[in-house]
Amino acid sequence: MQVKIEKIENIYIFSIEGNLDSNTAGDLEKKLIPVIDPNNTRFILDFSELNYISSAGLRVLLSAAKKLNQFRGKLILCSVKKDIKEVFEIAGLLPIFPIVDDPEAAAQKILQ
Repeated sequence: MQVKIEKIENIYIFSIEGNLDSNTAGDLEKKLIPVIDPNNTRFILDFSELNYISSAGLRVLLSAAKKLNQFRGKLILCSVKKDIKEVFEIAGLLPIFPIVDDPEAAAQKILQ
């Protein structure tokens, strides 16, 4: 898994490539969770290059959502492939993680 991180104004964009599983979830956790604070509360996760997510990956995302909730922050997923979206659907996580089509739509939604 590779993670590209960029910050545009006050929005962090994490582009995740490869597999987010028990072998790689810790790497994402080390990069994502420490950045969340009262001054950094808007995050977009671009899944356009994500091929697979396991329960370990979902756990990291839930940890991020929980921490963001403390600061009334937002986490938006974009460019999610159909099979990965089904994982979120089956796990009942769609109400927690809004999913939009592309980074532009995510930026618009996160500013609402």
